[in-house]
Amino acid sequence: MLLALTAMPAHADDKSADAAKPRADVLKAEAEKAWPRPPVEEQAAVSKGSVALRSGTVGYTATAGTLTIRDDDGKPSASVFYTAYVKDGGAANRPVSFFYNGGPGSASIWLHMGSFSPVRVSTENPTYVAPSQYALKPNPDSLIDKTDMVFIDAIGTGWSRPLGDKTGKDFWGVDQDAEAFARAIIRYVDKNNRWQSPKVLFGESYGTLRNGAVAAQLEDRGLSLDGIVMLSTILNYGVELPGYDIGPLSMVPTYAATAWYHNRIANRPADLAKFIDEVRGWVSGPYAAALAKGTAISADELTATARQLAAYTGLSEAFVRRANLRIPLEQFQTELLRDRGVATGRLDTRYLLNVGDANAAEPEDDAASTATTGAYVSSFQSYVTRTLGYKTDMPYKVSARDKDFDWDWKHRAPGTRWPAQVPDTGLDLAYVMRINPTLKVLFLNGYFDAATQFYATEYDIDHLMLAEPLRKNITSRYYESGHMIYLNPAVLPKLHEDIAGWYDTATKR
Repeated sequence: MLLALTAMPAHADDKSADAAKPRADVLKAEAEKAWPRPPVEEQAAVSKGSVALRSGTVGYTATAGTLTIRDDDGKPSASVFYTAYVKDGGAANRPVSFFYNGGPGSASIWLHMGSFSPVRVSTENPTYVAPSQYALKPNPDSLIDKTDMVFIDAIGTGWSRPLGDKTGKDFWGVDQDAEAFARAIIRYVDKNNRWQSPKVLFGESYGTLRNGAVAAQLEDRGLSLDGIVMLSTILNYGVELPGYDIGPLSMVPTYAATAWYHNRIANRPADLAKFIDEVRGWVSGPYAAALAKGTAISADELTATARQLAAYTGLSEAFVRRANLRIPLEQFQTELLRDRGVATGRLDTRYLLNVGDANAAEPEDDAASTATTGAYVSSFQSYVTRTLGYKTDMPYKVSARDKDFDWDWKHRAPGTRWPAQVPDTGLDLAYVMRINPTLKVLFLNGYFDAATQFYATEYDIDHLMLAEPLRKNITSRYYESGHMIYLNPAVLPKLHEDIAGWYDTATKR
């Protein structure tokens, strides 16, 4: 009994000690208070700069900061990071353009640091950029001479983050993403009093699919665009579904351009554009007819088609026959230069990747991506802090694709009754072009882009089903480069010239 009595106080003391300990959820909450958080109040680091263009020196004001987007009740839903370049002394009605990359789930570091801002990452030959070669240089081909520029990071990328009870999943979908970008663009326009300025969307890759959806949402909200630029386009994911022949058809002109570049074409023609015209004619005629027959194709037609396909792609006739005349991209990448022990890139087939397995059916990685990512990320991190003066303890996310990333591909295009499981925002683009018959659209294509093939873009354009007067509002240009056309410095002057000329027409008031 004595033992029991003496044990009781010790038990009570243990309870008191436990009660005095902080609870785990309290400790977690206290720790979270110290974590860096996206700001609800909009931030801005403002600096001055100038750049020597081919046409003369332009001074500008750079702003690196955040836009807070809100729901219809005014509740903050996300903090969106952007970088804007505004020409000093520009007219009140000067054009303003909104740039973004794709992914989906990619930050806009690539367009920002590689294309048309006043600075760009130096990339010379299509080879790996070693750390000792990292260089951020003034960009003589910047578009600051034609338009003010706003580079926007998608939510979950860069320093763009959800606010309050919102999570990434509230923004990770075709329609959710488009609505967020539309709200961010309207917020910038409203905040900076740019309602009377000509306005342009400039998207790359999935950003081109975003363009159509954002344009439709902006139009419905009363913000009409003057122009849309599509750099390396994909509008319709439906044509990529297995069992449809448009996928293999779209790839062949890019395969031919790649084989031409790597000297795998017998009696190689000197002029790439003329060669591609020849390939286009064969693809849209005999090749399309052969694929349409499926296994009903005759032996003679199969032999003739395989022979010509091999000649245009640099592959063996036996290989293309085994592929049933339909060559998967991964197999083309590894097969074309298998004898050299290298695979071609996907984003840019000029780039080559050493392979670990000479018998591999697909590359281990993408040659262009691995060659340039380090240079872009390192240059941006240094530039945004040292030059633009934006500071935060939050990590900059090049991609939103982590363990929680799950994109919602459903999309309801204007005028359709139900959402489609696979998006086609060509429907949105055509809708906006019919409503706004002055809207101009520019398509920029790289011959060596195997991710968003130029022939697929041509197919999408032809299937917008626009009347002739509206088709005249579409312009297409082609370059000897890949997905990120600006990686090839040799084409930059022409790229700038083409876009600048288009701006003179598209944004003229």
